[in-house]
Amino acid sequence: MALLRKINQVLLFLLIVTLCGILYKKVHKGTVLKNEAGEDSGTPEELDAEIPVVICAAAGRMGAAMAAINSIYSNTDANILFYVVGLRNTLSRIRKWIEHSKLREINFKVVEFNPMVLKGKIRPDSARPELLQPLNFVRFYLPLLIHQHEKVIYLDDDVIVQGDIQELYDTTLALGHAAAFSDDCDLPSLQDRHRLVGLQNTYMGFLDYRKKTIKDLGISPSTCSFNPGVIVANMTEWKHQRITKQLERWMQKNVEENLYSSSLGGEVATSPMLIVFHGKYSTINPLWHIRHLGWSPDTRYSEHFLQEAKLLHWNGRHKPWDFPSVHNDLWESWFVPDPAGIFKLSHQNR
Repeated sequence: MALLRKINQVLLFLLIVTLCGILYKKVHKGTVLKNEAGEDSGTPEELDAEIPVVICAAAGRMGAAMAAINSIYSNTDANILFYVVGLRNTLSRIRKWIEHSKLREINFKVVEFNPMVLKGKIRPDSARPELLQPLNFVRFYLPLLIHQHEKVIYLDDDVIVQGDIQELYDTTLALGHAAAFSDDCDLPSLQDRHRLVGLQNTYMGFLDYRKKTIKDLGISPSTCSFNPGVIVANMTEWKHQRITKQLERWMQKNVEENLYSSSLGGEVATSPMLIVFHGKYSTINPLWHIRHLGWSPDTRYSEHFLQEAKLLHWNGRHKPWDFPSVHNDLWESWFVPDPAGIFKLSHQNR
């Protein structure tokens, strides 16, 4: 009996040791996994330190994108990753322009945009056919182009950045907002405001309120519009709210009902965004989107105001690389000559 008791004690001791060993391994393994998860969770922080800037480079105005990129890169110490978007037949030219110019040091990705995603979603008739170019709709499809970033900046190509892009990236987006824009009612004073006759800054200028579909939205025609030429976007919210699908739905409705033809003074890429983001967007510091420089060749800002501006936007028909235009000297100071010699400034051709 004494021997049996001793054997049982030994077996019990071995069982306890085994259980302790198993428990230790589980605890240790859990600690390792937690540490690995901690390392993995640091990856988004590293990505957040990298500021993604999306800009399109269309064939006929590639020089605009290069000037914008040059101005951004030259005025910041932040780590910028440029997503330069083009159509398939322009990708090699985009890469050559960057790699064979002063831009060779930038961090960039050349991204192809497939215009087939727009098939059946754009009305063929427009008073301004240039607004129907496929790249004008890239801003609708940001999550399809950008996969690993939480926050993204989108810029039209006809801009020049004079401030540190980090400030724009740090724009606060309210909870539940997928994007931040500039309000059109918050226009700066101009020396010749009367020359901006016809400038649209309310929903009336973009949507056809004679149509029942528009009336049923319940949006007052006097509601202030916003300009989507500069966007700070939250990709998580954008995907969660299915913003791209909503925009496509309103594009399709316009094809069927002609809800916001550009002949009304609006833009076919702006109008669906006005509907989808109505009452659900944050605002950008006004100095980070000084616009309408391309509205009229006779409208000028004061030199002091232009120096204070963080971002200049030549939206409108009168682009700074063409003639006539205003304040084109500010734009030309950032121009990067085309290594292929294809893109030339208008005064070089005169």
